[in-house]
Amino acid sequence: MKIVLLDAITFGNISLECFSQFGEVEIFEKTLPEQTQERITDADVIVTNKVVITQEHIEKTPSLKLICVAATGMNNVDLEGAKAHNVMVKNVAGYSTDSVVQHTFSLLFYLIGHSRYYDESVKSERYSKSGIFTDVSHPFFEIKGKKWGIIGLGTIGREVAKVVTSFGAEVSYFSTSGIKREESYPSISLERLLKESDIITIHAPLNEQTANLLDYDALSSCKEGAVVLNLGRGGIVNEEAVAKLVDEKNISFGLDVFEKEPLPLESPLLAVKNKNRLYMTPHIAWTSVEARERLIASVCENIQTTL
Repeated sequence: MKIVLLDAITFGNISLECFSQFGEVEIFEKTLPEQTQERITDADVIVTNKVVITQEHIEKTPSLKLICVAATGMNNVDLEGAKAHNVMVKNVAGYSTDSVVQHTFSLLFYLIGHSRYYDESVKSERYSKSGIFTDVSHPFFEIKGKKWGIIGLGTIGREVAKVVTSFGAEVSYFSTSGIKREESYPSISLERLLKESDIITIHAPLNEQTANLLDYDALSSCKEGAVVLNLGRGGIVNEEAVAKLVDEKNISFGLDVFEKEPLPLESPLLAVKNKNRLYMTPHIAWTSVEARERLIASVCENIQTTL
């Protein structure tokens, strides 16, 4: 059996030794679209995180039996094409929940605690020369007693809600699917959630219901001083709207995902003036060491249980 890993750079320094038990393993750090077919031509198993596998790729790879998506979302694989050619497609769910929950609060604390300002205040010697033992020029607020709105109360959203309630905040949520479930938290309209919440976190998938869900008009309705964090998918939050509002209104944004990744150099997000209101990380919420170890172990398990 031959296994081909197409974008191993996304796994970092996590051991990939478990793949060797199945046979020949070929590892590529990165794979450009024009390189994909050549690299998978005689593969039995493809392991991809974000490299796109089309129907044409599948048709031209007669040896292919299994496509392992090293992620939860499978939008980079032509699922109908795989089904038509009897190729199994397996993803991994739940491996990054704890990591994403933790990064949600990392984004929040950086923004509300004005970490950029205070770190620079000390390192620049401004604090040392101030003659005052403290600096209250950039006040922060407590989470306790605040209203926290969650867009997308799935597995990650529920875990975030558990932590939020331990801080003493009031949780409500908006269901992007519209499915009614018995939950411990009240379901409210998106309009109400945006207008009333002090903190808004997004943990939803990108689909027809969520694409451009938070455009300029929607985000403009957020209250003064609100914090909006996107840990779902890029494309749910309109990036041009974020770039405008950061400079127009006292709203802070934390973004870990973008419509195009990596973020294009011409993105308006890179040209905002009030940089202290915008904190961006390069799609890393899922990447704790433990999460990546669970991911690789699950991919290997998918190979073992499928073939």
